[in-house]
Amino acid sequence: MIQLSPQLVRLGAQASTKEDAIRQVAALLSDAGYTDPAYVQGMLAREEQANTYLGSGIAIPHGTPDTRHLIQSTGVAVLQVPGGVDWGGEAARLVVGIAAASDEHLDILRQLTRVLNDPALVERLSTTGDPAEVVAALGGGAAPAALGGGAAPAATPAPTSASELPYTAQVTLPNPQGMHARPATRLAGLVKAQGARLRLAREGEAQSADATRLMEVLGLGLKQGTRLTLSSDSPALLQAASDAVRAGLGDDLSAAAAQPTQARREPAWVPAQAETTLEGVPAADGLVTGVTRQYRPQALDIRDESGADPAAQAAALDRALSAARAGLDVTIADVQGRFGPDKAAIFRAHQELLDDSGVLEDVAALLLAGHGAAWAYQQVTNERIASLQKLDDPVLAGRAADLGDVQRRVLRSLLGLGEEQPLDRGEPFILLAPDLSPSDTARLSLDTLLGFVTEVGGPTSHTAIMARGLGVPAVVAAGAGLSSVPDGTPAILDGSAGRLYLNPSDADLAAAGEQRRRLDAAREAAFAGRMQPGQTRDGARVEVSANINRAADAGAALESGAEGVGLMRTEFLYLESDHAPTEDEQEREYRAMAQALEGRPLIIRTLDIGGDKAVPYLGLEHEDNSFLGIRGIRLCFERPDLFLPQLRAIARVAKDHPNVHVMFPMIATLADLRRARAMLDDVRREVGAPAIPVGVMIEVPSAALMARELAPEVDFFSVGTNDLTGYTLAMDRLHPLLARQADALHPAVLRLIAVTTEAAQAHGKWVGVCGGAAAEPAGALVLAGLGVKELSVSTPAVAGVKAALRRLDLSQLQSVAREALAQPDAAAVRALLEPLTLENTGEGAGA
Repeated sequence: MIQLSPQLVRLGAQASTKEDAIRQVAALLSDAGYTDPAYVQGMLAREEQANTYLGSGIAIPHGTPDTRHLIQSTGVAVLQVPGGVDWGGEAARLVVGIAAASDEHLDILRQLTRVLNDPALVERLSTTGDPAEVVAALGGGAAPAALGGGAAPAATPAPTSASELPYTAQVTLPNPQGMHARPATRLAGLVKAQGARLRLAREGEAQSADATRLMEVLGLGLKQGTRLTLSSDSPALLQAASDAVRAGLGDDLSAAAAQPTQARREPAWVPAQAETTLEGVPAADGLVTGVTRQYRPQALDIRDESGADPAAQAAALDRALSAARAGLDVTIADVQGRFGPDKAAIFRAHQELLDDSGVLEDVAALLLAGHGAAWAYQQVTNERIASLQKLDDPVLAGRAADLGDVQRRVLRSLLGLGEEQPLDRGEPFILLAPDLSPSDTARLSLDTLLGFVTEVGGPTSHTAIMARGLGVPAVVAAGAGLSSVPDGTPAILDGSAGRLYLNPSDADLAAAGEQRRRLDAAREAAFAGRMQPGQTRDGARVEVSANINRAADAGAALESGAEGVGLMRTEFLYLESDHAPTEDEQEREYRAMAQALEGRPLIIRTLDIGGDKAVPYLGLEHEDNSFLGIRGIRLCFERPDLFLPQLRAIARVAKDHPNVHVMFPMIATLADLRRARAMLDDVRREVGAPAIPVGVMIEVPSAALMARELAPEVDFFSVGTNDLTGYTLAMDRLHPLLARQADALHPAVLRLIAVTTEAAQAHGKWVGVCGGAAAEPAGALVLAGLGVKELSVSTPAVAGVKAALRRLDLSQLQSVAREALAQPDAAAVRALLEPLTLENTGEGAGA
């Protein structure tokens, strides 16, 4: 790889003309022995043929092919002209002279393309008094300290493998949808802010990705549960990145894990006389009637410009990237205003794709080979799109659509086509399309859009996410037959069932309208009734609480109708920090949570680290099977330096807030409970706190089977269905092949919950559930039937769970729960519960 040395960088130069500047930079090359002095004539001749101004104040004078024999070896020199020199109407401040005997100079030119997209860096390099900063920026090294926050050795090329970086850490990726574009964007931003280097690799594998190159990261196909090795040249960055990954990089870790497909549900309603039914995959719920309209995006005619001037093409690409970036700024502002920051984050990830240095470097190489900018950009991005489409994870493969969206923005700008116009003009319609990009979806308006159906796509795509943000029904993967549907065809779209009914009868259209009114009324009633107490139709109380991590989330939980916090995950105070939170820091957070709840129950789970949650700064030893090792309460026993300050912080808050409860995780034996409780009582007496209600998590089979012995010594149980399912079925819920089988409604899991509720009732104690099963209507109903008195769910699920409970009497739930215990598998349990969970207000059993 070619090295740029400080001796070939002249700072603070003055040049009266372009020719003067070329002669000065040519002299640098010849004085260093890279060229014959006569090579300057070739550089001047090239300038007569084409302007070598690259863009953003950078020019790249180089010789003509017939003067290549005057090059002794490939070299690059830099002339800094802070005051600028006229270069065909543009002011050049960095003149990069190139003597190219082979393609070795491409490394510098690829780096130049990266620099072009960082105006602050260009300004810095144009005025710096340190040649090492120019070498670091153009020689492949990290950003200069003044820009990136950390110094790096000059002229050090970016590492191409993780083994070149000295510091490593292992983490498990917790994100339900894997390492998709939004968390990858956040990680890239973190690395860039630190100004150091970070690479990611699957544990034990050689292939790695530069964390700042979004396409490389996405190309690894990282799923939830993947063990990663992070490598860096900075211990501080490594720590920050490890903590950020464990915390989810901005993703909601309580969301359901992505599935290969979303199951087609048997519709609650079907038309009687529809002419044709097209089936796809549900992407967004809802039922609408209307006429169809086809959308076919304008084909882009991309032709290569053989022999194109590299400088002119690079400048054109630079303008197109700037225009695309400006367009994304507008889209982000619009989407954030209409749908909120989580949807806007989709387009912030698009900006990161736009700036992907690996893509830009490969495009630069093609430009230097004489290809046109549009053709080169299309070729490079098409390769990335094809690679993503081959990934076996549907979420990550779906990110190919995001890159295609970015590609189209840039190509339209290069072709002079500008921004695309809104899709939704005229009368309301159901949109039919081969596919829709997120940008397409963002340009839709509820004024005319009733819903949409696409030939391809998946329910976890960003387009589907946008559809749910719009609140319109959507179906994806409906097949190529969709393209033959004429515009204006009467249709009924059922997003919940994934069906498009064509040419229904007038009676069907009327019936669909009535069904939609019922569905809308049911959803509105659920939301309107969110503040009612959680209870069955005959008044049996089942509290519905929220699972949250931080005091800042309490307000939204209460607004959603939550009756308290059934699970505060205190480990996030550790996962999101670079040190163990102090007693005072913990007390502030717990006190803020207790105050926000205004007397409603707050169940604080003590530190649950281990298994899939690791914290490097704690210095815990690696375990081959961490789920069966030192985790939860076992870790607390091993590390009283962590456990006792947490207990003191909780007790100090409990002195002023009687709504505080304590819950111990991973209790497997009666001895575990007694030891933990004794430690709490000692601390409580030490700080002068009153008795605090104590509960234990039921998440291992032994705890459920010992519930009769545990019950007299606790105030409540809380079932963690996620872990209980994994331990009962011996299936890792993060395993890519087994996760779908790890169903909490398996009768073996339900029987353990039944054992727990029976033991609790015998001793006058109550049982809650804070696992994922509580958040779905089917799970909520069968759990209530088994005797569960509290369901703690994610904030968005509160209103729906309350509404599901209100539709049925407790006796009905008890009856169906008894039947569920006798079923052979989870599928049979779900089939039994399906009539109780139909999304309607009149047809469901017991309604």
